[in-house]
Amino acid sequence: MHASLLWRRIAPSRAYLRSFASQATTPGLQSLLERRPEDVVVVFAKRTAMGKAKKGQFKDTPVDEILSGLLKATFEATKLDPGLVDDIAVGTCHPPSPLYVSRSAALSAGIPNHVPIQAINRLCASGLMAIRSIANDIRAGETSLGIAMGAESMSLNPRPTPELSKAVEQNPQAHDCVQPMGWTSEMVAETYNISREKQDHYALISHTRASQAFQSGLFAEEILPIRIGDIVVSEDDTVRPGVTAESLANLKPVFSGWGRALTTAGNASGVGDGAAIAILTTRSRAEKEGWDVVAKWGGCSVAGVEPRLMGIGPVVAIPKVLAHTGLNQEDIDVWEINEAFASQFAYCIETLNIPMDKVNPSGGSIALSHPLGMTGVRLAVTGLAELKRRDAKVLCTSMCVGSGMGAAAIFVNEARP
Repeated sequence: MHASLLWRRIAPSRAYLRSFASQATTPGLQSLLERRPEDVVVVFAKRTAMGKAKKGQFKDTPVDEILSGLLKATFEATKLDPGLVDDIAVGTCHPPSPLYVSRSAALSAGIPNHVPIQAINRLCASGLMAIRSIANDIRAGETSLGIAMGAESMSLNPRPTPELSKAVEQNPQAHDCVQPMGWTSEMVAETYNISREKQDHYALISHTRASQAFQSGLFAEEILPIRIGDIVVSEDDTVRPGVTAESLANLKPVFSGWGRALTTAGNASGVGDGAAIAILTTRSRAEKEGWDVVAKWGGCSVAGVEPRLMGIGPVVAIPKVLAHTGLNQEDIDVWEINEAFASQFAYCIETLNIPMDKVNPSGGSIALSHPLGMTGVRLAVTGLAELKRRDAKVLCTSMCVGSGMGAAAIFVNEARP
């Protein structure tokens, strides 16, 4: 198959990371970089272009059509026989009857009816949970070849208003759990004193990097063009060139009744549509079939936080996944941390003390948009493309999760630049 994909100061040498020499700086890194037949590996990882919700290229395209288009393009690109797939997991949040929609999309894409499918909803981490589900099934020996996808149409299926019974809503945290995400952004900003200037600062970094990446054609390395009707969609329409500190400062708050009202359309993630895909198998199966390995799956962790401070989820999820994999923070070469809001992103980056030159090098969701179910897979696709360009090894992805959670995962690049 053709493929394109706590806390001590220890810095592994670049020479080692490139050569897989026998001794690593930390035992966890050494173990992670070893290659074993039973490893779970990614042999294909791509995404669609993203579209602005309500206004962009997918505004009238249902999520099942986006999923079907991506599956068809994937089988065409990889020449993979769809009948070989053992299972499919689709992370998606808000389409009605998501399993019916996902199953129908798979069948319409030519996947035989003997191939099963499931839909997973952990809000912003849904796509990552799809990857984890397939990876864990492969590790358990229950699956040999699986597809993980993440997709969302926020144009046609925006967030529904959660409804609680009066008995449940009397619990303060239960009440906070279902509040709008913008409210949680303001709570983080107020609780941790994240100023408007700081939020705009991080937003400008995201917009600038994304604009530069878009203009240089960098995203073409991770986008798989798909056909929707008579149109081939191949470029994001979400990037806003020309964003400046002044233009961000001039934006009015969008949640004027909450907290200190510091969140704007420029320092919050964009609302968008799109899908992403990863194909996973064992290393031994990939070698037997002659499929190129894009990456090795390292592991995943999920953690809960106070619901009103939902956005700080990565602060607990990242140390948890590092401990789980035996890594130090300095072992990570590239970080893809979802920018739900600049308030929570700033808090997470500064609390964890992660250098910004390693975080979201091509911009993040503030500039690119955040189609909820897609993001967990999209972060992996984007991060692995960056690792390949840098000829670097270890990626950590992370995101906050609605209702008060965080998730994080580790991948190891095996693609050559």
